[in-house]
Amino acid sequence: MAVQASESTTTSAVSLGPAAALSCRECGTRFPLGPIFACQECFGPLEVAYDLPSGDPEGLKKQIEAGPNNIWRYAPLLPVPADVADKPNLNPGFTKLVQADRLAAELGVTGGLYVKDDSGNPTHSFKDRVVAIAVEAARAFGFTTLSCSSTGNLAGAVGAAARRAGFRSCVFIPHDLEAGKVVMAAVYGGDLVGIEGNYDDVNRFCSELIGDPLGEGWGFVNVNLRPYYGEGSKTLAYEICEQLGWELPDQLVIPIASGSQLTKIDKGLKELIALGLVEDKPYKIFGAQAEGCSPVSTAFKAGHDVVRPQKPNTIAKSLAIGNPADGPYVLDIARRTGGAVEDVNDEQVVDAIKLLARTEGIFAETAGGVTVGVTKKLIENGQIDPAKSLVVLNTGDGLKTLDAVAPTTGPTATIRPSLDAFREAGLDK
Repeated sequence: MAVQASESTTTSAVSLGPAAALSCRECGTRFPLGPIFACQECFGPLEVAYDLPSGDPEGLKKQIEAGPNNIWRYAPLLPVPADVADKPNLNPGFTKLVQADRLAAELGVTGGLYVKDDSGNPTHSFKDRVVAIAVEAARAFGFTTLSCSSTGNLAGAVGAAARRAGFRSCVFIPHDLEAGKVVMAAVYGGDLVGIEGNYDDVNRFCSELIGDPLGEGWGFVNVNLRPYYGEGSKTLAYEICEQLGWELPDQLVIPIASGSQLTKIDKGLKELIALGLVEDKPYKIFGAQAEGCSPVSTAFKAGHDVVRPQKPNTIAKSLAIGNPADGPYVLDIARRTGGAVEDVNDEQVVDAIKLLARTEGIFAETAGGVTVGVTKKLIENGQIDPAKSLVVLNTGDGLKTLDAVAPTTGPTATIRPSLDAFREAGLDK
């Protein structure tokens, strides 16, 4: 359902940098900038259309490189005001691109393997990027409350960003999330509401709330602010290419929850090509899902264009969206680029978390385990070329999903405080 802008959220004077309009992904109909997310002609999803700078790629490159070490260095390419860096926000982004040589050796990759480690963001997940953009839209449209439906990471990101920016927050989560994510979402002092059901139940409730007078003045970052929110994921594409010396990677492996992150990374790569900031060349995008919630992977393998919903049953709860909104667009991108969508089971997820930790010192949450596990599987299946450059995304911190690895991870030994006991335990090797 499309949501009309109220009198308190009129858009006539809205200025969001290069953002020019909202455009329907399906029929191309354009709408003024506002808090709407569905086309009023065909009900297709809306996304931001731009008047981007052109004609001087080297000048734009220098402008970006001289900017702050966060996502606001890319403000000329984002739906944010020019003075965004001067406003109170969490300043996420410009996280490490780790050259993962030990993991590469383990997996047999010779063309260069990199981990884009977004656990370094303020609330330790990539969600800080998307929320930061949504906050600027919320300010522009006069909202007073920030909200979301969340599988965990987004709830924490909204809670933190709302407090920093001076908004009230009220976020909604499934009732059975990991304890670490619940605590992190609650600690900022906003309202945190558990909903009996899975993420799709939470999302349906939020859609009802938006259409009710109770939701007046509320900006739901991943619903009525979704077109702006999604643009935050483009900054991953921008950073990866800049950190590679303004080059496109040959291959990327990206986790799939709603699918928005993958589609926006592809959008960001295409924008960099169009602006002349990177040399145009083929690249492949691979999507990663958990076997217990793999509607997009299932559709891809079956050759279907329709993604059939599934009931989630996986330890990778941050990816447990059984009816992903961007699923069909993920299929299009994987097929267009020559990539694929694959899945791994929970045991493989845990093994992959440990593999990344022991080779590169990066403790990933379960979503990162899914991505690394799928990478390993795609290499073994011959779908990823080990002789070409490869970027793998880790989108969150393993401290948020300790339950996944705790049963099989602990002290090597427990001994008496003596050298003899140390030797007896076989630790003197």
